[in-house]
Amino acid sequence: MTAATPRPQKTAMLVAQRIVTDINQRGNTVGDRLPPERVMLEEYAVGRGTLRESLRFLELQGVIALKPGPGGGPVVQQPDATSLATSLTLLLQFANAPFRTIAEARGGLEPMMAQLAAERMSDEQLGDLRQSVETMHEHLDNQAVFLEENKRFHDVIARGSGNAMFGYLVDALLGILDGSAIGIDYPRVRRSAVHKAHLSIYEAVATRDPAASAEAMRDHIDQYLRYAERKFPDVLEAPIVWSNTF
Repeated sequence: MTAATPRPQKTAMLVAQRIVTDINQRGNTVGDRLPPERVMLEEYAVGRGTLRESLRFLELQGVIALKPGPGGGPVVQQPDATSLATSLTLLLQFANAPFRTIAEARGGLEPMMAQLAAERMSDEQLGDLRQSVETMHEHLDNQAVFLEENKRFHDVIARGSGNAMFGYLVDALLGILDGSAIGIDYPRVRRSAVHKAHLSIYEAVATRDPAASAEAMRDHIDQYLRYAERKFPDVLEAPIVWSNTF
């Protein structure tokens, strides 16, 4: 049996890669304008349709924004986890994966993030974590604020791990597993339990105790899974569908 010959990349994708390489080599930062279309057409030696396909791809990935009108054109942006969340959602949808998949992945990943955060988190990030815990406590009667602070807390932990991959992964996973969007309700008693768990995690991270931080996070995710299994089993087994999560 012979290996299949790899399919060559489209010209537009190759040009997109060259544009990103040039952004890095020039040291462009967020808000910088890229060269005008006529310059890029000559520099990359492609047709207008190919160049525009390349730019559109980079726009969808969050690398650039295409500003319309005179003086517009491609402007450098900071990519976020949106395209990652979309890609993961589509992959999981076509694998017929249920929402339980995301919850289980968090259970495996987030204790490690908390462990690393206890070792690496900056004082500024630790202050953000404390502020999130306090804000959640002050607004336990407001589910919108609760959900916002819940996501913020886990984002700070992930980014505080010092591993960029974890930051993007948690952002994407939480974007897919938004309980309010898929039908998981958080009554006040449950919100109070989540706040208590966040406080325990914060205290462990603040004392720079990696083992205690990992254990507190593991217990928190386990509690979430047990709650969802008891109250919303159908939701956990529902298939992930792109249109339901964005």
